[in-house]
Amino acid sequence: MKSFKLLLPILFFCLFSITACKKDKTPGPAGATGATGAQGATGATGAAGPQGPAGPAGGPVGPQGPKGDKGDTGATGATGATGAQGAVGPQGATGAQGATGATGAAGPQGPTGAQGPIGATGATGATGAQGPKGDKGDTGSQGATGATGATGAQGATGATGATGPQGPKGDKGDPGNADVENFLLVNKGVVVAGLTKFSVPAITQSIVDSGTVLVYLRNTGSNTGWYALPYSEADHSITFNDYGVGYIDLKANFTQASGIDFRVVVIPGTAITTLNAKNPNLNIKNFSEVAAALHLSE
Repeated sequence: MKSFKLLLPILFFCLFSITACKKDKTPGPAGATGATGAQGATGATGAAGPQGPAGPAGGPVGPQGPKGDKGDTGATGATGATGAQGAVGPQGATGAQGATGATGAAGPQGPTGAQGPIGATGATGATGAQGPKGDKGDTGSQGATGATGATGAQGATGATGATGPQGPKGDKGDPGNADVENFLLVNKGVVVAGLTKFSVPAITQSIVDSGTVLVYLRNTGSNTGWYALPYSEADHSITFNDYGVGYIDLKANFTQASGIDFRVVVIPGTAITTLNAKNPNLNIKNFSEVAAALHLSE
């Protein structure tokens, strides 16, 4: 019943509003907005009535109000991160060198100082090493052979004398050495590179197995005697390096095309035994002793 009583005033208000709108369709100017009254206490919510019909469209939109005042400035935002450092720019050109200042005047020369005392005489240095012995001079050329004198006239043949008595029988001579061979190589040379090889046919396999070979030298045309190998003089040396069937090898530390005589003595094993038995103190480096013991011609 209460809901119905409230509905009647509402309907009456709506009818009044519609009637007022029909009397004058021209809207009046908008009045000033009155002050907002204090809000009353909220009444109890009544029961919802049925929804009424939609009212007519409202009046035209009023003009836009004036622009409001500028708002306060907002708080400053946080500082952003520092950006990466830029590349170093190119170095500027070096400036030109300034002009050299003028040379100042030379100061006066100071007085000459007193002469110092004479130092003690230094010790005498050690005597230097003696230099190497010079090379042996070349052998002088042999003088020309004098002319052969004229043959004297043959004297007359004398009468044949009587035959004398026969002399006593001589002592038996020492046995010879028919197996020993003696070779003379005249006016030969040597080389510094590798070995110098000479052919000696008397050196057989039997000599290599049980015999021996001796080698001596001298300057070609000299009569000073023979020197056994190895031989050294004035930094020149020749060594008897080796022998084999049919040859000997010599090693030299210099090269010479000619001018050397070599004597090669080939002794079989049986002759060595006899030689040692009869000549226990024989010096094989002395060719004169060897030649006498083996009955060789020099």
